Amino acid sequence: MESLQVLLDRSAARHAHLCPRQVLGVRIGLLAGKALDLDLPQLDKRLFAFVECDGCGMGGIAVASGCYVERRTLRVVDYGKLAATFVDTQTGRAVRINPLPGSRGISAQLLPTNGDRWRAQLESYQHLPDEKLFNVQPVTLNVSLKKIISEPGLRVICSACGEEITNEREVTRDGRSMCRACAGEAYYEVYN
Repeated sequence: MESLQVLLDRSAARHAHLCPRQVLGVRIGLLAGKALDLDLPQLDKRLFAFVECDGCGMGGIAVASGCYVERRTLRVVDYGKLAATFVDTQTGRAVRINPLPGSRGISAQLLPTNGDRWRAQLESYQHLPDEKLFNVQPVTLNVSLKKIISEPGLRVICSACGEEITNEREVTRDGRSMCRACAGEAYYEVYN
């Protein structure tokens, strides 16, 4: 397992600087390894993470856990919360980890820095014990991880637009395989 400082340096390099949410993200990723008894950051694809935010915290979680969107081991479910659920794909065990309510206030009390709350958070989040900073809950998934991960090489062509659809993300409408956009679930609109 890599040290906290090495992971913080790696996260800061990806983000251009280090911020409190990255520190929390890195610590969440490290705590997932402890909770599930896994050596992180992973080099394989045993751990899968559902991260409830995008941005700084997610970057820290990715660096510490080795779960990345591009490796198909991290899914962003944007609830606007710095929290993540980690699933051991071999055992099915899952834990959700989030900062305890009030952790910002605790950081200001522990490390007063002349009113600079950001600096207090940045420093104290690196040193607070896990039990004073995080909530770890065993959870059961309400979604099929097998369906999310899918199988390599599965591809179909959308019968409406002709674009390729991978990972079983097609929708069937009137017996036709369609991409979600053509099936009416588009997040964009095409101008003609």
